[in-house]
Amino acid sequence: MRFLIAAAAIAAAALAPAVASAAVDLGGFAQANYAIDVADPPCVDGGPCDVLLADQRVQLKAEGASEKGSSGYAAKVDLFYDSVAKRSDVEVREVFVDLTGAHASLRAGRQVVTWGVGDLLFTNDIFPKDWVAFFTGRPLEYLKIGSDAVKVDLHPKAFDAEIVLMPVFQADRYPTADKLHLPDPFPGLPRITEDKDASIENGEAALRLSRYVSDWGLSLYASRTFYRSPAMTLDSPTTPTAVLQFFPRLNTYGASATGSLLGGVASLEGALWDSGEDQSGSRYAVDNSTVKALAGYSYPLWKDATLGVQGYVEWMLDYSAYRATAPAGYPVKDEKRWTATTRITQLLRNQTVTGNLFAFWGLTEEDGLVIPSLRYAATDNVSVEVGANLFYGKANYTQFGALNEDDNVYTTLRYAF
Repeated sequence: MRFLIAAAAIAAAALAPAVASAAVDLGGFAQANYAIDVADPPCVDGGPCDVLLADQRVQLKAEGASEKGSSGYAAKVDLFYDSVAKRSDVEVREVFVDLTGAHASLRAGRQVVTWGVGDLLFTNDIFPKDWVAFFTGRPLEYLKIGSDAVKVDLHPKAFDAEIVLMPVFQADRYPTADKLHLPDPFPGLPRITEDKDASIENGEAALRLSRYVSDWGLSLYASRTFYRSPAMTLDSPTTPTAVLQFFPRLNTYGASATGSLLGGVASLEGALWDSGEDQSGSRYAVDNSTVKALAGYSYPLWKDATLGVQGYVEWMLDYSAYRATAPAGYPVKDEKRWTATTRITQLLRNQTVTGNLFAFWGLTEEDGLVIPSLRYAATDNVSVEVGANLFYGKANYTQFGALNEDDNVYTTLRYAF
């Protein structure tokens, strides 16, 4: 309710000048979204069973701008009922105000920010994500979570600059045992999760500088933030009574380039993830500093068909220190983790049918995820999508191997208005 009241107040303040001089654009959709587990895992008390997702929601959208375009606003609010958790709620996905000048603009409020050039591989995108939504077949727009932020865009002649300030930390919605079937490394122990208060010390900031050289888009990135999935440690190494989950400090520095090449589109991106609380690499619970890099290429195969491929690597720094301090019996990561992805997209029936196949291939960890989907737009307002999330992996502690029991088929029905 606090978010809803704040959203109404901001929208009302922005709406007053807009209504007097310009029309308000109202819209939204009604949607039903279901995912059924087909791996047939056992049901667990307090955890998921056969139905991973049964979600009915209505999204209301409003946006407007002043007659000269110097100010505007937008809001997206979801009202939903979760049949699995048996609860209803309101989610403010976005609500922000825009002020625009000749060489600068400002956006304040809850907003979705996406950086980088990867296709579902995030190297310089350090903004919050909903991995539970992604793994259970919600529409792709629900992978990203809005950040409560102030974003300033500057447009000097030589380059463009984007500055994002986030006073309130927002964690990822990461897989947990109450949402998905997961192995528990600490069975029976309760979790105590760090709650970061809104303070200057816990504030986050990110910067992107970009410009075009010929038809290539070039960008530089830097951020001071936190890991958005928690590190875990025991409250006592000898007689533990709880698992402590906390979000260590993270600094990132990176670059990207994307442009046309040989009739297709090439992408390059790299970043240093500097672990602010594990400079020596000797804290097993905290992620080590890592270099991340990807190269991608997308090419049209034939009419309305596209093939995209990516290669991605994570290279852990201070690996010898990490190995030396790993507790006996705990899984040890590889120094370099290689991943490849493939995307094939085909449009049919005057582009009303979209067939898509996306696959993650964990080359180092021997795991992966295959996502086939088919979407049909019956009219401009009505669409239906069916698909699946199929996981595999030899070990139950790797990224996708841990989700081996969460293979699911999903469907989404949407009516836009």
